[in-house]
Amino acid sequence: MPRSKSNSVSFHEDVTNDTSHLSEMKISDVKRSVEKRTMTLIGKNGCHDSVYINAAKIFQGIRNKKPKDKMLVRYGDDSVSPVLTFKDEYSQRMSYELAFNALKYQELLEEILLDSCVYPCQSIPDELTSLLVVMLYDLQDRKFEAREIFDEEEPVAEVRKIEHFLYSFRIKLAAALARCRIKRDALSIEYILPETIRKHEQRASALPLCVWINTFKTSLQDVIKDLKNKGFTKVESVSDFNRYTYCMDQHCHDVLFFPSSLKEELLSSDLFADCKLLLQDRSRSLAVHSVQALLNTDSDVIVAHVGSHLTVAHMSALRNHSMSRVFVCGVKSSARADELRNLFNHMGCENIQLLYEDFTEIRPTDPRLQNAKVILLIPQCSGLGFSNPIDFILSEHGDAGLLRDLLQGSVSKDKLRSLAERQLTELMHAMKFKVQAIVYCTSSVYPEENELVVKKALESGVEGHKLKRFRLIPPVFSTCSNPESCTDFFFRTELSEISSGCFLAVIAREKDSSENVSVQDILARAAAKGLLGSIAEKTKDDENKQWKTTQHGSGVTGSGTEPKRAEFPHLISPYVRPQPGMPTSSSYFDRTGAKCLSDRALPPPLPRSGHTNRAKESTVAVRVLKLSSRFTEKHQPT
Repeated sequence: MPRSKSNSVSFHEDVTNDTSHLSEMKISDVKRSVEKRTMTLIGKNGCHDSVYINAAKIFQGIRNKKPKDKMLVRYGDDSVSPVLTFKDEYSQRMSYELAFNALKYQELLEEILLDSCVYPCQSIPDELTSLLVVMLYDLQDRKFEAREIFDEEEPVAEVRKIEHFLYSFRIKLAAALARCRIKRDALSIEYILPETIRKHEQRASALPLCVWINTFKTSLQDVIKDLKNKGFTKVESVSDFNRYTYCMDQHCHDVLFFPSSLKEELLSSDLFADCKLLLQDRSRSLAVHSVQALLNTDSDVIVAHVGSHLTVAHMSALRNHSMSRVFVCGVKSSARADELRNLFNHMGCENIQLLYEDFTEIRPTDPRLQNAKVILLIPQCSGLGFSNPIDFILSEHGDAGLLRDLLQGSVSKDKLRSLAERQLTELMHAMKFKVQAIVYCTSSVYPEENELVVKKALESGVEGHKLKRFRLIPPVFSTCSNPESCTDFFFRTELSEISSGCFLAVIAREKDSSENVSVQDILARAAAKGLLGSIAEKTKDDENKQWKTTQHGSGVTGSGTEPKRAEFPHLISPYVRPQPGMPTSSSYFDRTGAKCLSDRALPPPLPRSGHTNRAKESTVAVRVLKLSSRFTEKHQPT
């Protein structure tokens, strides 16, 4: 399929690295990319010139470097990182995949060049060696067949030169590849890879598709009905998957799972085209649901990093039926802000406010954030817990160096120390805000980025004397058989065939036993513990009537203007209402995908309420709910 023209970037240009704009694409590009995804299944016809150029630039920055005395294939200077310019999401993904494949087989590709006597060549300067290796991988992947050239494609001179050079020696190159395979006794080049890498890729390809329901566009009931009409059958867990089936997540009521084999078909369906279903790793859904469980009806949320726009949108959707605002930090530029507004408006989000400053640049006393009660902190991390590294890079603005780290099986000590220091700085800054809780989430497998960061932050005493101290509290998604006596502090999912790796910690401020508790706090706690039962459902109609009499807050903005608030706030958080279609039995993640982690060296968690307190809380909640309902009816605005 032809693609639009774009100005090519010279491979020799010395430019600075700026990839902050790459992961958020225009809606028109997203729609085109959906159409293009199906092309990858038709045949391997090669890539566009711009994809080769970008892939070569990425590979140049992440390639394995050898000592000079052992370097037989020489590359150009990589001291200056180049700018990467992508036409759309599809070409961006193709560029990273091609660069990653060249990295995985770098040693083999260099051996083919040397064994065939094609390299060295005086007509190919060292600055083009990365392009030579990248295009050699693509040529052998096409079984040394010619590339399909698109008439509307803008040619890049360097690409055409390398292409002509390689194709003229295709017979020698194919023979060299055959000799390398015989020497390694490999049926295909995939068998040359280390077993750990092959297993990782197998897990990633088989990972169930995780999607969340965009309640701005549809509802759980409508999605289930639509899936039934499309021939899908609901099953209990991924172990029951059989082609057109799906199951629900135990912890997140708006999250569904599908077989990985249906990815292309689902992404081209109307449910995805209309943004009713959105594909995202489960770890981010766990993070936003952890925040939701801690919020009262009209409390605001601070998202410390833009990260993936899908995480922000999911948080926005969970706060759909409240007057809450979701503040997003680190937007940085007006161009990025316009891009994000376009994406959020397309998804129907109406309660997001964009802040240009980085999170650590915002004062804890900033008047815009005085109603914020919870901070969601998903810092930049090593990302080795993520199943698909390219997905992580594209969706989370991850470092391309993750591809090299994955192949090496570890992160360098210097890089890990730098990441942990930055994470600690951000968590300690979050603790200075007058919020009630902080949700900290990473995709790291290292304690240095996970529990050790939380421990150091809690021990720092950064809150000062004027604010209550933070303490670790048990996870929202506990897997303990008796939650009342659970002493596990962290929630963690291990990297496996059914889940990416995820670390999640929640810290909350201490409260005095004599401290006055608001009506909304009592109701939210009681409802979260299931003490309100049918009473919460009974008031739902009254709430809906009340909602219709008020005006919802404005859409996605970039200022701190206070939206118009309802005269009578909602009494029950939408998170704790029973959701039709929610699973009642244990799902696969409860059995195999998640486990908690204890660390006795950490400060003790906040105590849980006993049976007596639960009974009192239930009684108070019911009384307050009845009185509030009567008050609402009596003072209903006309």
